[in-house]
Amino acid sequence: MDEIKYKPIGVIHSPFKEPKGTPIQPAAAKGISGTVAVFPEYAEGLKDIEGFSHIILIYHFHLSSGSSLTAKPFMDSEERGVFAMRGPSRPNPIGISIVRLVGIEGNIIHIHDVDIVDGTPLLDIKPYVSEFDIREVEKTGWLEKRVHKLPASKDDGRFTK
Repeated sequence: MDEIKYKPIGVIHSPFKEPKGTPIQPAAAKGISGTVAVFPEYAEGLKDIEGFSHIILIYHFHLSSGSSLTAKPFMDSEERGVFAMRGPSRPNPIGISIVRLVGIEGNIIHIHDVDIVDGTPLLDIKPYVSEFDIREVEKTGWLEKRVHKLPASKDDGRFTK
């Protein structure tokens, strides 16, 4: 298969200057504000997005240093498969976050519940529509006994492989 290349459409800005101390999911980042600066050549694509309360940000984990097929996740001490967790050390370091859209000024999107390091390259934006995106979940794997810890969970700076 041919190599796949993406180029950023913008940059995500947040109060987090490094991974250590960054909330590990939007649910642990309630009320934290940030902005998304969409590059001017893509600003026209923001038309009609203000009608959504939440958006999905798809981004590149630019500070990830390599990948491994197993790692110790932030909320566990046991090695897990990379596809059974959401950490940044992955074969393709792509992240997703569902954030609250607060407002738009030109090419700047104001957001809340941001769990992303400042300066992260933005790859895409999609509207979040609960009727399309929410499914009834029967199992949450190894996270089942740990998900209650999420509100207090922050990146510990390990970036384990």
